[in-house]
Order: sequence, then structure tokens, then C-alpha cells
Amino acid sequence: MLTGKQKRFLRAEAHHLDPIFQVGKGGVNDNMIKQIGEALEARELMKVSILQNCDEDKQEVAQSIAKGAKAEIVQIIGNIIILYKESRENKQLVLPK
Repeated sequence: MLTGKQKRFLRAEAHHLDPIFQVGKGGVNDNMIKQIGEALEARELMKVSILQNCDEDKQEVAQSIAKGAKAEIVQIIGNIIILYKESRENKQLVLPK
């Protein structure tokens, strides 16, 4: 579980990132969750964009992605979800205590 200080740090780090994945009309599927998990292992921090034609609620989308990829939701702002997962092999970010 992330603390407020850690979330603030991660939000600042994610500010300059562009969304890598988009959730559209099809919603979230197993293949997308697998790819997001692999991308998080490589990057640790990423943005996911929710398109206008997505039928699901953005909170539900964020929860299902985070649960499937075993990641933490840093923030949901507008139609962007910021996710964090500590990498096992290529650790890049050092979180404040």
C-alpha cells in the first residue's frame, strides 16, 4: 500500500509520461492485463488512457487492471489512470519512506 508521500512522488514522476495503453469499447480483457503487467515490470510507472467509447466505469476499469496486473493505483484523473508496480529485475524508482 502506498503512502500519501509516495503517491505524491509518483504523480510528479508520471506527469511527463504519455499513456501507453488505451481502454476502448472492448473494455479490459486478459490479454490487455497481461501486456500491462509486462510493461509495468519494464517501466514501474505508466499511464493508461480510457477512451470516450468505453462502456465501463473508469473506477471499475482501474480496479480490474490493478488487480489483474498486481499493481497499485496512484491516481485517476480525468480519463487517465496512473499505475505503479515495483519491478523485480530493473528497479528504477526509489520511493520516499
